[in-house]
Amino acid sequence: MTPEPAQALVIGAGPAGLMAADVLLAAGIPVILAEAKPSPGRKLLMAGKSGLNVTKDEPLPQFLSRYDPSASWLRPMLTAFGPGHVREWLQEQRQEVFTGSSGRVFPSVMKASPLLRQWLATLAGRGLDLRLRWRCVGLEHGTFVFETPDGPRRVASACTVVALGGASWARLGSDGGWAPLLAANGVALTPFRPANAALRIRWSAHMTRHIGAPVKSVAFIAGDLRSRGEAVITATGLEGGGIYTVSNAIREGAALEMDLFPDLDTETIAARLAARPASDSVSNRLRKAVKLTGARLALARECAHPLPTDGTALATLLKRLPVPNAQLAPLDEAISTAGGIAQGAFDGSLMLRNLPGVFAAGEMLDWEAPTGGYLLTACLATGRWAGQAAARWSDRDRDGGHHQIRQD
Repeated sequence: MTPEPAQALVIGAGPAGLMAADVLLAAGIPVILAEAKPSPGRKLLMAGKSGLNVTKDEPLPQFLSRYDPSASWLRPMLTAFGPGHVREWLQEQRQEVFTGSSGRVFPSVMKASPLLRQWLATLAGRGLDLRLRWRCVGLEHGTFVFETPDGPRRVASACTVVALGGASWARLGSDGGWAPLLAANGVALTPFRPANAALRIRWSAHMTRHIGAPVKSVAFIAGDLRSRGEAVITATGLEGGGIYTVSNAIREGAALEMDLFPDLDTETIAARLAARPASDSVSNRLRKAVKLTGARLALARECAHPLPTDGTALATLLKRLPVPNAQLAPLDEAISTAGGIAQGAFDGSLMLRNLPGVFAAGEMLDWEAPTGGYLLTACLATGRWAGQAAARWSDRDRDGGHHQIRQD
């Protein structure tokens, strides 16, 4: 089968792939965008169901500090396309934005679908060749092989950006199926691991009536991490921003604890408990002395039954309540994944060292960050960086390869 020639090929139509295609088209380079699913941006649309958090409005040094220190190579990309740039880009896509009380930035309509429609319309107006149900199944001698509705197809491109996602939410397209393909071509990989994952906890029947209840005004602690975010009690455990923030420490073996009174010290709690009549039951002392009720009281009783009667011991427990048997949810259910293409496998332009002219972006690369706009911003930033490098490579190809683009 004779390969179809292309000036630029992008594989994967999530945020990173769409941004790479956007940059290439803006440089006047025709782009074929191949997507395995029947429609683009599926994970982006899912993220927008509860409000599309696009970035975080905070000073750049603080923003950069939220990314895993091992991925310091991300810093120039996030500096070049950080929170302020994301806001400007959204306005270019005719999306008004607002900043919530926590600093999280959302489109005014909250959903992802208007943004995705406008973005696709912009790309189509620039001549994007979007090919749906094109699944990449091979890479042979620089030629990408696809399964398509019309049978096997091959594309030989002057430059390629791969943006195939991590290994969570397989039904939305991020299944990690690309890993063996790249490994067979000498690209070093780091094993996938769940990031920003819910917890699996075996609840007793006592917790049934609390399923769906929010857990507020607590701090979650795991290893050196501490989070004041919220969570929800589910039939299988706990999930929510407060849990996601400490999930990587739990993944590495740390135990989960809860501070049920993050704004009070142990001595204050103990004194309030001691002021109650000795005839009060433990539950009544907790309700009346420190207003511990509902989901927080249920968690205390679930995780440390029977509760100690001594005020000091009880206060100490409430400040470091151990949550037994807490395990991360399966990889496919995680919001994002760590692992992927190892740092040594790509250069400063995000070009794969063993595959000249092939650039990678988004969650394929080995990095992790918490929820709160950090994930989407990095996907957009790496997509933009890879697209710019691919455009320079395309110019190099047209000029006979007389200049170098590596940014080690």
